[in-house]
Amino acid sequence: MAEHPTTLEECIALPLKEPELLEVTEKAKDWAIMHGAAMRSKTNFSPDSLNFAPFLLTPSSFPRKEFEKAVALQTIINRLMHNVAHDEEFLTTTLAETIKVDEFTANLFNVYKKVLASGFGQDLSLGILRSDYLAHIFEGNAIKQVEINTIASSFGGISTHMLPLQSFVLTELDQAEKLKNMPDNQALAGICGGMIRAWEIYNNPKAVIMFIVEDVTYNICDQRFHEFYIREKYPHIKVIRRTLTEVHDTGKLGLAKELLIGDLEVAVIYFRAGYEPGHYHSHNEWDARYLMESSTAIKCPSIHYHLAGTKKVQQALAQPEMLERFISDPEEIKAIGKIFTGLYSLDDNDVGNKTFEMALKEPERFVLKPQREGGGNNVYGLDIPDALRKMSRVERSAWILMDLIKPPISKGYMVRPGGTMPPPLVEVVSELGIFGVVIGDVDNIICNYQAGHMLRTKVATANEGGVAAGLGALDSPYLVD
Repeated sequence: MAEHPTTLEECIALPLKEPELLEVTEKAKDWAIMHGAAMRSKTNFSPDSLNFAPFLLTPSSFPRKEFEKAVALQTIINRLMHNVAHDEEFLTTTLAETIKVDEFTANLFNVYKKVLASGFGQDLSLGILRSDYLAHIFEGNAIKQVEINTIASSFGGISTHMLPLQSFVLTELDQAEKLKNMPDNQALAGICGGMIRAWEIYNNPKAVIMFIVEDVTYNICDQRFHEFYIREKYPHIKVIRRTLTEVHDTGKLGLAKELLIGDLEVAVIYFRAGYEPGHYHSHNEWDARYLMESSTAIKCPSIHYHLAGTKKVQQALAQPEMLERFISDPEEIKAIGKIFTGLYSLDDNDVGNKTFEMALKEPERFVLKPQREGGGNNVYGLDIPDALRKMSRVERSAWILMDLIKPPISKGYMVRPGGTMPPPLVEVVSELGIFGVVIGDVDNIICNYQAGHMLRTKVATANEGGVAAGLGALDSPYLVD
């Protein structure tokens, strides 16, 4: 094998013969819809119907050693992010330049400052995190972290269905012996377990779990699976869904700072919205966010956890000496340091100016990332110089520059709603997400575990890979040595 393998072997010999491909694809589509591996259509939206979520017909290959490494690292990453979130000085210093030019991050930071001034109603936070990785061919397919998500870390619900879907397909293709190389995935149970544990800690049997949701939810199955799982396994725990606007209109604090929505007391708040400017239509939604942050409800994430997930913080943590501030074990520091790729500041100073010149000189080496969640906002390669030249020196502070990770390519059939039949065989690359759950306060972590995984796969020529954004497809890993 070459020192830098640029391709991974597929789990079965492809292409399939057309009659077999057509038959198994039809079955797989129906399986996906009937088991809820589905989303509402953005183009023909109806609250009464679903399309299957885009998926890969057979599982995509991923290096076994690197998958196991990512799983093993997750509890350390949970602890790292927990410690970062509770370091007021670090968050303040790191985001100082960003909040001058990025209005959304500034608004989040203002909520944080106000809550610090008035006192946190709840010392505990619930973190449901997802650390995303690409294998990097120039380092022997070692994983490199793309980003860490601290809010609305999605697809734990639907991803749990990808293993049985692709297992069904492989069995239909008389390839059942391959199933042993597909790792078990209990992401739904793992993520819900964090909410249930937080609910138990809150210790009021009448209190509810509240999901904060968008005005219109396309990724409805993924959200509802969490809600239905909690209701099925713990029928005594009530789950409600509210938008930020509804929280503003119906929410208030009780005498002990408990959060009341109408006459319901809220134990746990799980944010599936609130991570982008479009979710805040007016000042009312920001008031709602402050109201929740001030309350005794356990938030997922708390405002400081939300800030800890910003790209600027990720870039700061990639500096070798910075990890020592948050992790004491030298071996853990080394292990985490290895998953970081080059991340560079674009602040208006000597370091940022050097980064600017470097990006203009060799733009194809990089990706330019703004302080935004939700996919589709990055600038790649040769488009970078133009984008940077249009920014003032101050505006650059809202962005970071990151080394472009080159993942290995494999082949697969990407099945999409409304797509051609039979689906074309395409070259793809895969991004692994590992979920983690952590609960604690500034002094103690009382719960910390790895909580399953997801795999998103995109056409090799596409830059962005968000499934909800319509660019990637759901998948599960087939582990190769």
